[in-house]
Amino acid sequence: MNKCYNVKGSHNTMKPSIEDLRGQLRGELILPNDKGYGETRKVYNAMIDKRPGMMAMCVDVADVMHAVNFGRQHNLLVAVRGGGHNGGGLGICDDGLVIDLSGIKYIRVNTDDNTVRVGGGNLWGEVDHATHPFGLAVPAGIISTTGVGGLTLGGGVGHLSRKYGLTIDNLLEADMVLADGTFVTVNNDQNTDLFWAIRGGGGNFGIVTSFKFQAHPLKNVIGGPTFWPIEKTEEIMEWYHNFITEAPDELNGFIATMTIPGPPFPEHLHNKKFCAIVWSYVGEPDKFEALFKPVKAKNPVFELVGEMPYPALQSMFDGLLPAGMQWYWRADFFNEFGPELRKQHLKFGSVIPTPLSQMHMYPISGAASRVGAYDTPWAYRDANYAGVICGIDPDPVNADKITTWCKNYWEALHPYSAGGAYSNFMMDEGQERINASYKHNYERLVSIKKEYDPDNLFKVNQNIRPANRIT
Repeated sequence: MNKCYNVKGSHNTMKPSIEDLRGQLRGELILPNDKGYGETRKVYNAMIDKRPGMMAMCVDVADVMHAVNFGRQHNLLVAVRGGGHNGGGLGICDDGLVIDLSGIKYIRVNTDDNTVRVGGGNLWGEVDHATHPFGLAVPAGIISTTGVGGLTLGGGVGHLSRKYGLTIDNLLEADMVLADGTFVTVNNDQNTDLFWAIRGGGGNFGIVTSFKFQAHPLKNVIGGPTFWPIEKTEEIMEWYHNFITEAPDELNGFIATMTIPGPPFPEHLHNKKFCAIVWSYVGEPDKFEALFKPVKAKNPVFELVGEMPYPALQSMFDGLLPAGMQWYWRADFFNEFGPELRKQHLKFGSVIPTPLSQMHMYPISGAASRVGAYDTPWAYRDANYAGVICGIDPDPVNADKITTWCKNYWEALHPYSAGGAYSNFMMDEGQERINASYKHNYERLVSIKKEYDPDNLFKVNQNIRPANRIT
């Protein structure tokens, strides 16, 4: 069993090694007594309050290699942080070493083949900013402050999934630092087993310092939310399932139960609960009105759907969900919206505990469903929806309230689920849930993990344990 080396309280015996590491890094090495430690250790979810022994603020690949070697040689608990958005706080750890990639930022757009090279520390809003002037977009999530690395390695579900697939379906190549400190490039021709593993297998196999994506021609979208009173949840969910399943790939819409917290929405909607659908259409604009006619026929009480730049849709919810909130997430995949499931959504959607707490169901139909179940580790290509329940509030006083609602909501839905969950939506929920979420691909992931990280250096994640290891 690995012993986690506790850096705190050991600076006297480790000082030469720490000073050696500090001298090797171009970026900063931050220790608990250093200025800025308290602010630097924060992650997106303020419910996570961990205190690492040191944070290596990497600015290039060499920094990452030095940090990985240091962590391995001193048997430290190692966490890897990109954007810091992970709900379970799996980009940070107590006592050990955090390898922070936020200084590794660069974006290069190649219009010859519409590809984009992105640094391991970039955020999706930065990618959108770089690609939009060229009329291009890379499929990502729905919040632009999310890190490229974490979202990509877990799969990448978002507004463009039905048309262009998941983010991993658009990943062409990656550069990685492995657990032994070596550097490799992975793609369809080089290190193909690793390339397969990182397309959904998370950060288990190494640290990705660079991604190369296929981008798609996209300048503007027609999108935005429609709202119905929460009392209509069962009716709207039943209709939505039939509608989105038959809709062309160009139309995406995720369904939600939520409260309108305040601006920018009209005052008469504030603090009321709704069943909502957030739409994204990337087809020919002159065909949208006819396609959207059935939505209008359902008489939403409010809609804010119109043409906008794609980055505007991607960042639409950023202002409502800044860093520093209390978050608790639970998730599952679903195949159908049967009557019992719809009844539970009405029940728990009617008692949302705080204005920002919400439930989302993202469709996995269209292009995302046409990738083979064994082609990437993302095993639920046959599921219709990736669902997530989020308890959210700025006040720590409400942490128990949002957590209890979220857990109870999840427990009511889980019997009707497909069994596993999208790993980017999971908290730290144990090995059984991880196994269920990779299904038939889990054993292949274990085999690759055993080859490239046999001592499980990279285990602060939704961990795929090497064979015969219990930690």
